[in-house]
Amino acid sequence: MADQELTWQGAVARWDRGLFDMVARRHWPGADRVLPRLGRAANHGLLWGGAAAGLALFGSARARKAAVRGVASLALASATINTVGKWSVRRPRPLLDGVPAVRQLTTQPQTTSFPSGHSASAFAFTAGLTLESPGWGAALAPVAASVAFSRVYTGVHYPSDVLAGAALGVAAGFVVRRLARDVQEARVVPGDERAAVGAPALPGGEGLTVVVNTWSGSADAVLGALRTRLPKAEVIAWEDGDLSGELAAAAARATVLGVCGGDGTVNAAATAALRAGVPLAVFPGGTLNHFALDLGLAGVEDTCRALEAGHAVHVGVGRFSPGPEGDGCGYFLNNFSIGAYPELLRHRLRWGPRIGGASAALLAAWKVLRAERPVRLRVAGRPLSAWLLFVGNGTYQGTGPIPRGRDDLGEGVLDVRLVLGGGRPGPRLLAAAFAGPLSRSPVHVATRLRSLRIGDIPAGTPFAYDGEYAKAPSALVLDELPEALTVYRPRT
Repeated sequence: MADQELTWQGAVARWDRGLFDMVARRHWPGADRVLPRLGRAANHGLLWGGAAAGLALFGSARARKAAVRGVASLALASATINTVGKWSVRRPRPLLDGVPAVRQLTTQPQTTSFPSGHSASAFAFTAGLTLESPGWGAALAPVAASVAFSRVYTGVHYPSDVLAGAALGVAAGFVVRRLARDVQEARVVPGDERAAVGAPALPGGEGLTVVVNTWSGSADAVLGALRTRLPKAEVIAWEDGDLSGELAAAAARATVLGVCGGDGTVNAAATAALRAGVPLAVFPGGTLNHFALDLGLAGVEDTCRALEAGHAVHVGVGRFSPGPEGDGCGYFLNNFSIGAYPELLRHRLRWGPRIGGASAALLAAWKVLRAERPVRLRVAGRPLSAWLLFVGNGTYQGTGPIPRGRDDLGEGVLDVRLVLGGGRPGPRLLAAAFAGPLSRSPVHVATRLRSLRIGDIPAGTPFAYDGEYAKAPSALVLDELPEALTVYRPRT
């Protein structure tokens, strides 16, 4: 057995050295200038930290979340390599015989060779990014592969060092994804909403009509769960056409209207449920699922249990309308905004079909942050300029203009936050994030109201609500409808 093990190790070592020498002998046009520099740029994770910072500043909400996952994966991989990998194998670095001097690093690494830390970091960051945002992951994958190959090309690692490091990096990405799911499930805590007495129990889903947006990432899983858990429910798989009309028709014949999709789809379903006067059942199916998470719904199983038991709560709904009587109104379950975010959304929707969602988000953020003029508005009778007006349905956590989740969707107030004009939008928004909810801050104003009037809105000004985009009229009234909607959720 020992002889077989030695033979196996010898075969691997010969293969390793043979491949290493083949790379050293071969001429790679242009690589002498690019690969050593790329490897140095990745020292201490600086290349990936820069990529994460760029995504955090200029990317979409999903890109920012992906960047955090990538950095967490890189940190886990680096910790594993430096505490276990390097010191358990203690393999010497390759001899540089045959490696052209122009490729060799000025300062040679002093640590052991197995596994490659650069490869682990590159693939960990890229794997973490890909598992959350495949588009950005695909964009960075060639860079990660080039960094890994540069370690063999410059003579500091054997090919097996690189392969092992890459495998460890990918594994770290999957571990972080699993940990993130566990943390997300742990943080889904039901709020303080008042229980809805008399909400109908629907054993087997009888009386439930569910519209499933098949474009949502969880559509297939939800459809399977509905057939198993709620076989008596009417399920509509929506692909294209008039979603609002489909939801309105479903609400008109249902005891309870169900919906699966992201926050925009849930908003459309809530509008149909409000107008039909029926309760709503939300099956989380989007990327972020802000409303479902704030409500305390971790997944499809929670909604199924609540429906069968007849457990529901009352939640408030934000409303926007051109006049005080609510004529031509719309609703928001999460938030409403005017300024930087709607402008970003407008550009992203315009360019996305042509250059892809990730590239469009980056280009949109660059354009918005270069904008020179804030929006001139009259807010609560006071003329002002603002980079961002944010109005939340209920009080959000967090002190800056980009708040986090809510503890109580039945609170019945509007969370109003303003980033005032002056300077450029990027520094102003960053300053507002540190200023906190100070009513006398020179950059940021925060308050809570039952209603808010916005006037003198310039023609063509966009606004966003629950991730949807529209053009604003010259004036809007925003108000809160306390406990206007009944939504199913398990009891605590």
